[in-house]
Amino acid sequence: MATALPPPPGSHPSPHPEALPSGPARKWYEALDSSVSGPAGAAEIRQYLRARGLPFQEGYSCLRAPSPFAPAPATLYLDKTTGCFVCPASNAEGSWQDFQAGAELGPAALTPPDPDPEQQREQEDVRRLWDRALPVAELPDAAETRAAFGLGKVSDATLKRFGVRYLPPARALVFPWFGPQGLLGLKLLAAEGWGEATQYVETTLPRPNAYRNLFGLPLIGRRDIEVVLTGRELDALAVTQATGLPSLALPRGPTCLPPALLPYLEQFKRITLWLGEDLRSWEAAKLFARKLNPKRCSLVRPGDQQPGPLEALNQGINLTKVLHSALPASHKSIVSFRQLRDEVFGELANVEQVAGVRWTRFPDLNKLLKGHRKGELTVFTGPTGSGKTTFISEYALDLCMQGVNTLWGSFEISNVRLAKVMLTQFATQRLEEELDQYDEWADRFEDLPLYFMTFHGQQSLKAVIDTMLHAVYMYDIVHIVIDNLQFMMGHEQLSADRLACQDHVVGTFRKFATDNSCHVTLVIHPRKEDNERELQTASIFGSAKASQEADNVLILQDRKLRSGPGKRYLQVSKNRFDGDVGIFPLDFSKTSLTFSGLTKGKGKAKLKKVKVEKAEKPARTGDGAETWSVVGETHC
Repeated sequence: MATALPPPPGSHPSPHPEALPSGPARKWYEALDSSVSGPAGAAEIRQYLRARGLPFQEGYSCLRAPSPFAPAPATLYLDKTTGCFVCPASNAEGSWQDFQAGAELGPAALTPPDPDPEQQREQEDVRRLWDRALPVAELPDAAETRAAFGLGKVSDATLKRFGVRYLPPARALVFPWFGPQGLLGLKLLAAEGWGEATQYVETTLPRPNAYRNLFGLPLIGRRDIEVVLTGRELDALAVTQATGLPSLALPRGPTCLPPALLPYLEQFKRITLWLGEDLRSWEAAKLFARKLNPKRCSLVRPGDQQPGPLEALNQGINLTKVLHSALPASHKSIVSFRQLRDEVFGELANVEQVAGVRWTRFPDLNKLLKGHRKGELTVFTGPTGSGKTTFISEYALDLCMQGVNTLWGSFEISNVRLAKVMLTQFATQRLEEELDQYDEWADRFEDLPLYFMTFHGQQSLKAVIDTMLHAVYMYDIVHIVIDNLQFMMGHEQLSADRLACQDHVVGTFRKFATDNSCHVTLVIHPRKEDNERELQTASIFGSAKASQEADNVLILQDRKLRSGPGKRYLQVSKNRFDGDVGIFPLDFSKTSLTFSGLTKGKGKAKLKKVKVEKAEKPARTGDGAETWSVVGETHC
């Protein structure tokens, strides 16, 4: 019989943020390892718990059980999909295999290690910055600061309640994250320039992937059963002030809802997702609702009358009325046009957003494909030695730098080599000649939502698909690159016809892209043809199914393999979105390994110093009193 458990973390009123003690966040498990699979599902997890007499209680996305890592009544949460566990009271967490080992060997086998010196230094930096930041109301130019961040109608009481401060040297608002051990980290929102040309740059301390928390969590009460989930901290302020409802902000905006955050949302019977004012936020909200259990979720559809929460507050729009008009996330299998009417209008009124995420390095590609859209399959091919992997890595990196969560499956070259190429393209310079800058560029590159499968060589389709499903759930992946198809042919139906085998693999990726609203870019080698002839759609290896199933077909043409000048260009030979096809030249730079021709000083990724006092620490590049950020990498 299941045992009744106490409410989830965050359900007890916390003291004012300034009264909380400091302490490092303990994070010891986060990896995408394609060689380790989780449980078959919730049924297997329940069966395992019952067989060992472990009490548990059903939740929306997690199973709850008494935690052995903290004094009672602490709760341990088991993700129903992956079996990963989290104990927020102690910050202990691990995989399903870790949990099974702990059940066999006892809790001592799963004791998290102490924070390493680097974590301790980062926590010192967090505390130092927090102590230097000032309440907005105490600033001599408070009115000017409010105007720069759009806080005209956000009261001082709201800012104080959420613990928001301002750091004058960085010209940045400071948003704190608190946990059971105290201050976990900070997010800085800096204003670059003033007036109409103002741009906003986010910086997080410690690294963004260290957060296991939501902004506003200490204000959640034991009896709260309804919450509004936003994509920005400023939006959370607006919602709570205007409606009185609890509101939480996702740590990385509307790009990612890590499963580790799900336990903090278990207590709520109703969750309204109001992640932003554009269609990307709307699509993200629909994906997140799947994790949270659609039956308890409602979504605010963006539109002229329903902008983001902060903008709505500034415009005098009734936020309570907007929340009441939110659409339920769950729906029946059959819908009428009446139910689709508003979404159709939204697509017609936002043509640019519907076209997808636009490339910044390949404007000519935008003219043809219009953008990178979820749920599509792109087939990419080119002659051997033409630079297919190098081009597709920059093609994917461009999108990843704009917040498109990306998973790379490189079966032909090692992840180390691939990462080296992408880091060079990111920095737009040869870091072999600038090793003193390696740590700064590597830190920024590490913050990108970029993940790699650990496969190499021939792999079974099932293993690859299982890993892709895991990545979509764990990291909200919306773009997967498979390089290349031929490395999944050896394991599939060895006795069957090779063309039929390829058709099966292509069809599986097509279905995956559609079912998971995820763009799959599939690299396929061409047939062996005369090098004097340019490749065509029919040149793709295998039957015609690959080009038929694909939404887009891209061909890297290389004239240097034929007679004539050594020039490469990209051909878009299929575009299901609007039919535009054509070619455009590529300007390859050997220095930066970019086909967009970017070199140091020409690209958008430039290191910018943000004056932030740091704790003393030994480093390869020497001590410093500055942290670095990449201008333009994250904007609000």
